Amino acid sequence: MNTTRHWPKRAFILSRALSRAFSDTPSPTFPLKHVTRSNFDSALVELRSHVRAADFVAIDMEMTGVTSAPWRESFEFDRFDIRYLKVKDSAEKFAVLQFGVCPFRWDSLKQSFIAHPHNFFVFPRQEIPLDRTSYEFLCQTTSMDFLAKYQFDFNACIHEGISYLSRGQEDEARKRLISPKGDQLTHLSHNLRETMDLPLVRVADVLFTERMKKRLGEWRDDLLQNRVGGPQEEKVPDDLNQQFRTVFFKMRPALSLDGFTSHQLSLIRMVTRKHFKDLTYVCFNGESTSEELVVYTDSESDKARLMEEVKNDHQRRAEMKINAAVGFRHVIDLLSSENKLIVGHNCILDIAHVHSKFLAPLPSTAEEFVSCVNKYFPSIIDTKILLNADYTLQRKMKRSSTSLSSAFSLLCPEIAHGFRRNVLSYEPCVKVEVHVDEMRSSNWNSGAKHEAGYDAFMTGCVFAQACSHLGIDFQLHSPSENLTENEKLQKHMNLLYLSWINEDIIDLRTGNRSAELSGSNMIRKPYRKILFKNIVLLWGFPSKLKPSMIRDCICKTLGPSSVISTYCIDQTAVFVQFSKAELASDFLNLKETLEQSNDAISHLHPLSQLLEGGNTRAASYETYKEICASPISKVLFADQAEAVGIKWKTELLPSDKEESHDNTRSHLESAMDSPQAVQKSKTRNTEDVVNDSSNKRFCDDIIDSFLKVEKIRRTTNL
Repeated sequence: MNTTRHWPKRAFILSRALSRAFSDTPSPTFPLKHVTRSNFDSALVELRSHVRAADFVAIDMEMTGVTSAPWRESFEFDRFDIRYLKVKDSAEKFAVLQFGVCPFRWDSLKQSFIAHPHNFFVFPRQEIPLDRTSYEFLCQTTSMDFLAKYQFDFNACIHEGISYLSRGQEDEARKRLISPKGDQLTHLSHNLRETMDLPLVRVADVLFTERMKKRLGEWRDDLLQNRVGGPQEEKVPDDLNQQFRTVFFKMRPALSLDGFTSHQLSLIRMVTRKHFKDLTYVCFNGESTSEELVVYTDSESDKARLMEEVKNDHQRRAEMKINAAVGFRHVIDLLSSENKLIVGHNCILDIAHVHSKFLAPLPSTAEEFVSCVNKYFPSIIDTKILLNADYTLQRKMKRSSTSLSSAFSLLCPEIAHGFRRNVLSYEPCVKVEVHVDEMRSSNWNSGAKHEAGYDAFMTGCVFAQACSHLGIDFQLHSPSENLTENEKLQKHMNLLYLSWINEDIIDLRTGNRSAELSGSNMIRKPYRKILFKNIVLLWGFPSKLKPSMIRDCICKTLGPSSVISTYCIDQTAVFVQFSKAELASDFLNLKETLEQSNDAISHLHPLSQLLEGGNTRAASYETYKEICASPISKVLFADQAEAVGIKWKTELLPSDKEESHDNTRSHLESAMDSPQAVQKSKTRNTEDVVNDSSNKRFCDDIIDSFLKVEKIRRTTNL
């Protein structure tokens, strides 16, 4: 007897859904438009129509790396402007290998979004000569390994990747085209400038010029005779027949020169200019090859017309070459000109790459950066902002699972796993149908994960679902409605996470740090407030010292509550956060004094362990910004600081530089006292400090220790 009929109907439906979800038979593969150099032009035409009809466009990128050194990772102690400098460094040093673009259009008849995912292979190839000899970029091993794990096609990227020019590079190329130095690009030097006579110092050159003079004269005379008496048979040596060939150029008879060296061509050009007024030397660049010609002209005016035609041809071909070299930036220009809503996931680095690669070099400040970005892309949404702006979505995302793949799997299971959501849940789901060329699909597997085109598609799906949670009903959406003007999205527009770790949000309209999102503090633990004026940067200390040991050294000197925390930048550097700004100043001042002294007190001081070796450097937080702003990339922070050119051992704060050496010495001798006593020591003289009982005990301890060391030394010597 079949017991299935006795199951509850809902359980039966559930079992069938699960069997389909976990079946060994794969669902249809995801339809993705792969674009390389070979099909870029046709794909761009299609993409243009899709973008113009789209309600929003999702983007994503695959890069060769993220951080150029461990100390350039995002830290808790990074100030807002430092976080931008680290994003800037990443965008400048690494390359974009894939760029995903996925336009989404709402179809009111199907009550579904229609997505057109495009996966562009991009490679920074130099197509035209510019000032730089070649492109250079870094590769981070973890990133490259990650791409290889997901079967990234490196051969397709390198050999068939679409090159590009930024707006600045295009402007430079066009200036070179119209400037006198533009000959290097247009190859007009032979045609538009007088060529200086070459010195005929070799007998071979003299003989060659006489031979060419005779050959060109015979060819011209034959042309003139043919005009009057009809064609006659040419009698020339066989070797010359191999190198000269009569053709027509711009409706004029011409000799095509083949098989000559560049030096010989220069001699022919000189002979033509000096001895033949009705012959003109022309260098013509075709589609794939260049051709050297000697052209016959009837008159000076005909010669001038010929040169103008040649110049215009070169100009037109050079402009076509520049337009072709612009390459993938045509896609960026399309997204900018259509003024569509751009959607990304945690996309500050993506936007920085767009600026660096396709617009202009990244500026030194966040304010300048956002000014340019807002000019070209005035409407950007970060889905990570949306996921953390709504408490319901936060709970659904299980607090920390806000990665793109997690968000896609949780919010869009019907799309991600291929089963119907209404079987397992009563929550509404925004439908999405994919169109690629003639292929349409609404059921597929996610085998293309971590390809930029597929990740852009996932980003768009997450955005659509998040909008639904925010109360945006796409079923009421009309084609004329612009999502950039939607009131429910406006408060989230142009806000990007500059740092997800510390919830630093940058406002692309102002460049300032945005207020914390409503609802985000419900889930994530609050980080302690950091006072950057209380921070001292230390590097170059002995490698045996750990951050905890450094903290103990300082606390023994300035008191147990003087240091709030130490933060490891890398094995060569740490941040020390003091409880008061005055203590940070006192520490720098004390370190300077100890390094200038060479007595028993200095060697037995608790800080001597930190200063051992004489290479320990200390500075305020502003020095950290200076080091981060440098384009130099060293693996170790201490090496980076030296490469930047920071040579001094201690950077004293301005107020500390005015203190006298006597007061500093007093502070040294009272260093084991409490922080309050440290502050008072600034106004005491040396005699007052010696008379103080607590400091007297400290001095006695140091003297006793010194005597013990001296006794041991003498005993050992005996």
